[in-house]
Amino acid sequence: QVQLIESGGGLVQAGGSLRLSCAASGLTFSNYAMGWFRQPPGKEREFVSAILWSGPRYADSVKGRFAISRDNTKNTVYLRMDSLKPEDTAVYYCAATADRRGDTYSQTYEYPYWGQGTQVTVSS
Repeated sequence: QVQLIESGGGLVQAGGSLRLSCAASGLTFSNYAMGWFRQPPGKEREFVSAILWSGPRYADSVKGRFAISRDNTKNTVYLRMDSLKPEDTAVYYCAATADRRGDTYSQTYEYPYWGQGTQVTVSS
């Protein structure tokens, strides 16, 4: 049974910071690339970041503000979010894939395993 559980979301003012965590179980964590996606209210789920065997990747909208990392000893992937903006408000999801090709990392269909999401709200 694969399970991904996000935590760390909350309400912050614009310019503030949050660190999201995603704890994985039921899989050999080091064999999986991990991604972060978000879904703003009334909009489609969109790519935020991924950490692949070849390194980290970021959406243009978060480059320079967000940082992805992982700790394989804790089976956890993190998303550090700085300089938050109201447009960052969304439910944030983590996802896992064992695909080592890495050319479709920004697409939701690439990831067979998903967490339930954590709410991030940024006030202006």
